[in-house]
Amino acid sequence: MTDVKSNSKSVDGAKSPGRERPRREKAPAIDVEPPANIIEPDPDMTPEEAERARKGYLLARFWISARGYWSRRGDGFAWPCTIGLLALIGLNVCVQYGINIWNRAIFDAIEQRNAHTVYVLSAVFLPLVLGSVALVTVQVYIRMMIQRRWRSWLTTGLIARWLANGRYYQLNLIGGEGHKNPEARLSEDLRIATESPVDFLAGVISAFLSASTFIVVLWTIGGALTFQIAGSVITIPGFLVVTAVLYAVITSTSMAVIGRHFVEISEVKNQVEAEFRYTLTHVRENGESIALLGGEEEERNDLERTFGNVLRQWARLAHQYMRTTLISQGSMLIAPVVPVLLCAPKFLEGSMTLGQVMQSASAFAIVQSAFGWLVDNYPRLADWNASAHRVASLMTSLDGLERAEKSDSLGRIKHGETEGKAMLRLNDLSVTLDDGTSVVKETEVEIDPGERVLVAGESGTGKSTLVRAISGLWPWGHGSVDFHPDSRLFMLPQRPYIPSGTLRRAVAYPRAAEDWTLDEIKAAIEKVGLDYLNDRIEEDAPWDQTLSGGEKQRLAFARLLLHDPDIIVLDEATSALDEKSQDKMMEMVIRELPKVTIISVGHRAELEAFHSRKITLERREGGAMLVSDIDLAQRGKRRNLLLRLLDDQRPAPKGNLAHGKQRLSD
Repeated sequence: MTDVKSNSKSVDGAKSPGRERPRREKAPAIDVEPPANIIEPDPDMTPEEAERARKGYLLARFWISARGYWSRRGDGFAWPCTIGLLALIGLNVCVQYGINIWNRAIFDAIEQRNAHTVYVLSAVFLPLVLGSVALVTVQVYIRMMIQRRWRSWLTTGLIARWLANGRYYQLNLIGGEGHKNPEARLSEDLRIATESPVDFLAGVISAFLSASTFIVVLWTIGGALTFQIAGSVITIPGFLVVTAVLYAVITSTSMAVIGRHFVEISEVKNQVEAEFRYTLTHVRENGESIALLGGEEEERNDLERTFGNVLRQWARLAHQYMRTTLISQGSMLIAPVVPVLLCAPKFLEGSMTLGQVMQSASAFAIVQSAFGWLVDNYPRLADWNASAHRVASLMTSLDGLERAEKSDSLGRIKHGETEGKAMLRLNDLSVTLDDGTSVVKETEVEIDPGERVLVAGESGTGKSTLVRAISGLWPWGHGSVDFHPDSRLFMLPQRPYIPSGTLRRAVAYPRAAEDWTLDEIKAAIEKVGLDYLNDRIEEDAPWDQTLSGGEKQRLAFARLLLHDPDIIVLDEATSALDEKSQDKMMEMVIRELPKVTIISVGHRAELEAFHSRKITLERREGGAMLVSDIDLAQRGKRRNLLLRLLDDQRPAPKGNLAHGKQRLSD
């Protein structure tokens, strides 16, 4: 259902109907311009080169929007929080250095059996630990606050783009894999894409500061290592630093080689997980149809197949984790022992104290941990890479729709205002697919206020597509759709949307339930024959699963009465009702809204009685065309008179039995 008002501007500058919604806070503006160097696949590129170029572009596209969080149009707390986080990281490194100095002093005091110094240093240790714990705790809080606010800012902006101008619907009409399962990209992938970079930034800066600080410690304490080989004296200055660097190079290179497929496997894993979630949701949303058809076995086979893909990708990922764990676990066990073994000769010959040995071991472990940051975080880095690619793929699909909205080269249906008294005019309207294939072509129709027009034709002639073009949901084609100034359009689709919450909210949708009094909503429900639900109007229940198809369509007509539009578009809006109920709904609309303009799409011949015109679409080569436009006014009057005569002869139903029959007819 779409409720639109013609006081908003379309992308081509003309006034056109724009969807009415309850007033809410404006979504934050984000920089959505795509990178200037859009990379298109080069025919001369190998598949591997084309894939690398695509992924490079996607990462660039992600950062185009993501970095806007720190811009003028971003979050005002972004820079203060970031600076505070960096300051805390620096302070924490200082405390680590203090603990390293304390480590040397305590072991020297133990070696010298200096009890007084041991007691004093024991008293100093507690403040050092408390200071370090406090700094790390506050650092975690600020880091997670940045992650939360960044995710909120980017998610809100991306959802605003996704919902704008019906793009969430148009994505279903275009080809490509980049926008499948948008719900997973907007939730899980976007969470990982915003959480991980903050962790990486904090980790890299902490590693850099720690490595810089404790390399100096290693160089100062370790000094040079001198030894003889074949009568030659060899001296290695800063041998502990050299060892730490070589050790880190070996482990990091091994990790990069072993885990080189991590990104690809993580990306595929995320995709199949999203497909599995979508399949489960699809089964839940269509549970009634599946149960009535007895399709549980087929659905189980489909779920097993989809879940089998998930398990296969997890098995591939597990093999990658096994290889990387081999490197990281081995490095963790060996790193603390290496400096002790290297310093042992100097300690035994008396040129190094026990405190210096322990300080060197502590500093070596910190430096190794800093250098081995890639070893410890490569799996997370790969997972972030895959999630950022998926989010950026959705962004690029939205970019394409936005570029199409601003360009006439792809063929866009224009929206404007009518001149004179016409309520709606289709000017040389052609509706096409996004690849240019024609669906409906060269349609010329003018509808006056109060006219009731039936659009007929065989299935597949493009009637519903024409309706979507009129409402503005279908953008591709040529010509224009013009509405009378300040007219309001209200659509009733074949499958009405029932939001979660109370029945009152469902009837008032898309506006707030509080926009109408309880009596007004009850009156609308009674007029469409749902008065037996009045006692449950404030009940919060799964109404989408509770109401029958006919009840949902009746509820949509109740919405229609509340919103009181100027133009109504009925797209098979009575298909779930029996003929008698359909007649009552149409008569009620004509009686309650006598001045409304109606455009109906339907197959039932009985609908002709409630319309003054009938236009027929016929499938032709190159697209469907309007082949007839006839007057139905007199035919409708004669049939309505006959119906009234027949109704007068029918016995009136009594009591609750009438309601029971009515519900069964739905």
